[in-house]
Amino acid sequence: MGLFRLLFWLALIIAAVWLCRRLLQAKPQKSQKTRLAKPQPMVRCGHCGVHIPRDKALPHGELWFCCQDHLQKSLSSER
Repeated sequence: MGLFRLLFWLALIIAAVWLCRRLLQAKPQKSQKTRLAKPQPMVRCGHCGVHIPRDKALPHGELWFCCQDHLQKSLSSER
Protein backbone atom coordinates (compact mmCIF):
# COMPACT_ATOMS: atom_id res chain seq x y z
CA MET A 1 0.00 0.00 0.00
CA GLY A 2 2.91 2.38 0.72
CA LEU A 3 4.32 2.00 -2.80
CA PHE A 4 0.93 2.83 -4.33
CA ARG A 5 0.68 6.02 -2.24
CA LEU A 6 4.21 7.04 -3.20
CA LEU A 7 3.51 6.54 -6.91
CA PHE A 8 0.19 8.38 -6.63
CA TRP A 9 1.75 11.45 -4.97
CA LEU A 10 4.71 11.41 -7.35
CA ALA A 11 2.37 11.34 -10.36
CA LEU A 12 0.26 14.12 -8.84
CA ILE A 13 3.31 16.34 -8.23
CA ILE A 14 4.63 15.74 -11.76
CA ALA A 15 1.22 16.59 -13.24
CA ALA A 16 1.00 19.78 -11.16
CA VAL A 17 4.50 20.92 -12.20
CA TRP A 18 3.74 20.18 -15.86
CA LEU A 19 0.45 22.09 -15.68
CA CYS A 20 2.09 25.12 -14.00
CA ARG A 21 4.86 25.26 -16.60
CA ARG A 22 2.36 25.02 -19.42
CA LEU A 23 0.21 27.83 -18.01
CA LEU A 24 3.23 30.07 -17.41
CA GLN A 25 4.52 29.54 -20.95
CA ALA A 26 1.14 30.45 -22.46
CA LYS A 27 1.02 33.89 -20.82
CA PRO A 28 4.02 35.47 -22.64
CA GLN A 29 2.59 34.41 -25.99
CA LYS A 30 -0.64 36.25 -25.26
CA SER A 31 1.21 39.42 -24.29
CA GLN A 32 3.20 39.32 -27.53
CA LYS A 33 -0.03 39.30 -29.51
CA THR A 34 -1.26 42.42 -27.76
CA ARG A 35 1.97 44.25 -28.59
CA LEU A 36 1.47 43.85 -32.33
CA ALA A 37 0.80 47.06 -34.19
CA LYS A 38 -2.77 47.78 -35.15
CA PRO A 39 -3.56 47.49 -38.86
CA GLN A 40 -3.17 50.75 -40.75
CA PRO A 41 -5.49 51.96 -43.51
CA MET A 42 -4.01 51.29 -46.94
CA VAL A 43 -3.92 53.81 -49.79
CA ARG A 44 -3.12 53.37 -53.46
CA CYS A 45 -0.23 55.19 -55.12
CA GLY A 46 -1.56 57.61 -57.73
CA HIS A 47 1.32 56.75 -60.08
CA CYS A 48 2.06 53.00 -59.90
CA GLY A 49 -0.99 51.66 -58.04
CA VAL A 50 0.93 49.99 -55.21
CA HIS A 51 -0.97 49.85 -51.91
CA ILE A 52 0.96 51.14 -48.88
CA PRO A 53 0.06 52.12 -45.30
CA ARG A 54 -1.36 55.64 -45.15
CA ASP A 55 1.16 56.75 -42.52
CA LYS A 56 4.04 55.98 -44.94
CA ALA A 57 2.39 57.51 -48.03
CA LEU A 58 2.96 61.03 -49.35
CA PRO A 59 -0.30 62.98 -49.79
CA HIS A 60 -0.96 65.48 -52.57
CA GLY A 61 -4.52 66.74 -52.73
CA GLU A 62 -6.80 63.74 -53.05
CA LEU A 63 -3.98 61.45 -54.20
CA TRP A 64 -1.39 59.44 -52.27
CA PHE A 65 2.06 58.40 -53.48
CA CYS A 66 4.45 55.66 -52.41
CA CYS A 67 7.65 57.70 -52.89
CA GLN A 68 8.92 61.19 -53.60
CA ASP A 69 9.81 60.24 -57.19
CA HIS A 70 6.22 59.30 -58.03
CA LEU A 71 4.96 62.48 -56.39
CA GLN A 72 7.34 64.56 -58.52
CA LYS A 73 6.32 62.71 -61.70
CA SER A 74 2.68 63.43 -60.93
CA LEU A 75 3.42 67.11 -60.33
CA SER A 76 5.38 67.41 -63.59
CA SER A 77 2.62 65.69 -65.60
CA GLU A 78 0.00 68.14 -64.24
CA ARG A 79 1.80 71.11 -65.78
